[in-house]
Amino acid sequence: MFFMLLNCDCILFGEGYSKLSMIKKDRPRENFSQLEGATLKKIPATRLSRLTEALGNYDPILNEYFFDRHPGVFGQILNYYRTGKLHYPTDVCGPLFEEELEFWGLDSNQHRDTQETLAVLDRLDLDTDKPSDEEVARKFGFEDDYFSGNLSWWQKTKPKLWSLFDEPYSSQAAKVIGILSVFFICISILSFCLKTHPDMRVPVIENITVYTSYNVTAWTLDKKATNAHEAFFYIECVCNTWFTFEIFIRFVSAPNRFDFLKASVNMIDFIATLSFYVDILLQKFASHLENADILEFFSIIRIMRLFKLTRHSSGLKILIQTFRASAKELTLLVFFLVLGIVIFASLVYYAERIQANPHNDFNSIPLGLWWALVTMTTVGYGDMAPKTYVGMFVGALCALAGVLTIALPVPVIVSNFAMYYSHTQARAKLPKKRRRVLPVEAVRVGPPFAPPKRGIGPNMNRGPGPKMDKI
Repeated sequence: MFFMLLNCDCILFGEGYSKLSMIKKDRPRENFSQLEGATLKKIPATRLSRLTEALGNYDPILNEYFFDRHPGVFGQILNYYRTGKLHYPTDVCGPLFEEELEFWGLDSNQHRDTQETLAVLDRLDLDTDKPSDEEVARKFGFEDDYFSGNLSWWQKTKPKLWSLFDEPYSSQAAKVIGILSVFFICISILSFCLKTHPDMRVPVIENITVYTSYNVTAWTLDKKATNAHEAFFYIECVCNTWFTFEIFIRFVSAPNRFDFLKASVNMIDFIATLSFYVDILLQKFASHLENADILEFFSIIRIMRLFKLTRHSSGLKILIQTFRASAKELTLLVFFLVLGIVIFASLVYYAERIQANPHNDFNSIPLGLWWALVTMTTVGYGDMAPKTYVGMFVGALCALAGVLTIALPVPVIVSNFAMYYSHTQARAKLPKKRRRVLPVEAVRVGPPFAPPKRGIGPNMNRGPGPKMDKI
């Protein structure tokens, strides 16, 4: 069909053959580094995936494609098609490597610059394919029963339940379950917020006895408090019924229940669901206690269910991982903020006392801490402000110091997010890979390291194939 020649390094593709071969200079044909021809189609919209005879690089007389490009970089590109990993060659400068990638239609963000970045993306499982039955059996710890063919009904059903409720993109049914989960999360959060609105609450009316003069008593109605509308209770019952069912199924079908309980998102989900039932018990048995409304504060844990959305969004996973990778920078930011807050709170307290100031807002250093915090973070509520010239000078220094303190670590955090996100987008163009365990190779029959006989192979009965032209 066609041949390709690249600076003494060439790829041969014979008509009717299903394999590509790369030939090095002065190397016999028996030592070809073979590459499956269909592999070029794995990465679409690239130069190698859409070779046609209409291209100007094609020579119909020699039946060749000629590209005058760097052969060393092309070897890494071929390996990228084979393994899905693009390595940066150490003997090539960066601009040349970027230029070669652009010529072959590849994204420069796909090269493997750090092992840590790719290891993090592997842990996030953002570009993994559906695991095989063998991988599933090994993950759940019953591979022996799988190989012997003695899987019970529960062993067959358990992985399906886990994929259905924990892997939203594993199947169409799992996507439906994921959409339902997101729907109930949004409805629960919306109900939790709306029931605090005055228009959504019902006043509690009680009959009280009013004692007047001349020993005359009268009955009247007193608006003591307000309660949320009864409809919100039924909405929360429906939502928490789903959450209870979901967490129960995920716990029962988990590959490792101890690891399941250790996961922070699962702990939040469990505590949020438990808080609903505790709230019902408190309203029934402890509503008569004084200041019982304070107990409703613990129901705020239900807002934390928003973190469950990380299972459905790769962007949220990358954002959380960015904060983890930027822990040192964030710690340094907090340290400098605390240092500046204490210093400027003390300075503004004494600066406002130097001159006569009857409207002094800084009666103590703790009040100055609040002012320094909102000033350094450029919030500026305006509830406290220095009135003297010395205090204004301290306030100006505090604002400038806050801008510099926050601006220095932020680019590092943004860079980490951009790095993870760009690598994720680049890897999304690749064919999805297997997640966990690679299948074991079949045992070779015969003497070890015995070279195969010439002419014997899987295509021996197909007859002589077409000959490949010489270069």
